[in-house]
Amino acid sequence: MKRIELTIKALSPLAIGKQKPGGSINEVERYIPGSVLRGAIAKHILQRAGRELENLATNGGDFADLFLAENPAIFQNAYPAVAKVESKHQVVDNTIKVLPTTAVSSKANPGFLPKGHGVFDTLIDSFCAEQFQHPYDPSSLKALEHGVDPRVETYNSLYSKHNGQYCTHAATSRLLTRVGINRYRATSSDDILYSIEVLNEAFIATNEGKHKQWDNYVYRGYINVPNDSLAEKLKYFINNNSEVFRVGGSVSRGLGKVKINAEENQIADDISSRIDLFNQVLHERWKTWSEAFGDRTPNPTSKRTFFTLNLHSDAILTEDWQRTTVISPEMLKNFADVEDPSLQLHTAYSSYSYTSGWNSAWGLMKDVELVTNKGSVYLFSTENRQLWKDAISSLELRGVGDRTCEGFGQVEVCNEFHQIFRENAV
Repeated sequence: MKRIELTIKALSPLAIGKQKPGGSINEVERYIPGSVLRGAIAKHILQRAGRELENLATNGGDFADLFLAENPAIFQNAYPAVAKVESKHQVVDNTIKVLPTTAVSSKANPGFLPKGHGVFDTLIDSFCAEQFQHPYDPSSLKALEHGVDPRVETYNSLYSKHNGQYCTHAATSRLLTRVGINRYRATSSDDILYSIEVLNEAFIATNEGKHKQWDNYVYRGYINVPNDSLAEKLKYFINNNSEVFRVGGSVSRGLGKVKINAEENQIADDISSRIDLFNQVLHERWKTWSEAFGDRTPNPTSKRTFFTLNLHSDAILTEDWQRTTVISPEMLKNFADVEDPSLQLHTAYSSYSYTSGWNSAWGLMKDVELVTNKGSVYLFSTENRQLWKDAISSLELRGVGDRTCEGFGQVEVCNEFHQIFRENAV
């Protein structure tokens, strides 16, 4: 399998709707969903296949292999690559990740240091407290130092690590007000005034006095293609047509213009080291709790290997034909095609929302789906680590749940942020 990295530069505002079912307000997504990228690229492939890509749409051809096969290409979400570094915003080349929902920050001044009171993770401490049957109510040490309310709350954000400093990623939006046009008189129509929320196409890179320099917003996403030759053809097609793509809605009104650059990206093979480091930190933290409260329970970390599944995108999960927000051991074994009676789910942190959309190919609304929100965390353990070595590596590439080819259900194993504790908040 090959991974293609997409660098998407916004050349005009992006109207990527997120209308909640039953609602009358059409909000905008703060990133470019994989389903939007998939539809935009598929549309232009069908239009231009005869000139740029041989045998792409003829009798199904490569188009069917990319989009309709049993193992199609997986289009992951493209998240904003613009980070707030110190007091400036800039485009960075770091890997963009989703903070786990177990990450918390001060309610008084949330955010990464040095501007905020710091962010830390509570998963491992919560697990240890539960095993010791001890209440766990974390607080912010930095807030205590400043003499303000030390209470914390969940801190949801995209983040990356730039020059050793954690920074947040976000895209800003604005409202565009439009008037309806009378088709007979070609003038503004009475009583038709509406607003569209859009993602901004540019941000202030430097602001020195009266001199402001603007730069385009950049988003970064990935396509996992199971066939190497197809990956090369797709990369060639995207780069040859980099400025013809339109994403989101209202493209006939000048919105959604982007420039996409595709490059081959190396697939990381460090899952074993991530699991080792997570378990090492867990063992050390268990010793800290044992020293404080005494070893009152059998040590569950001595014979079992622990690992987490972190949702890097929203997921559509089904168990026994019903929607769910929890990945049970049976579900995980089915996803990974592994038989392991020792697999155990210790804790789950998840929330839900609803999603829908528009299918341009069919000209119909997509079904309303209950989705498990990105950032959700599931802590598993097993006595047979070797069984899961390759299985969970494959899960990171393929995802879990339904509609993974549209970017849903992307997972990360043992996110490094779980190793950041209260006393060393970042």
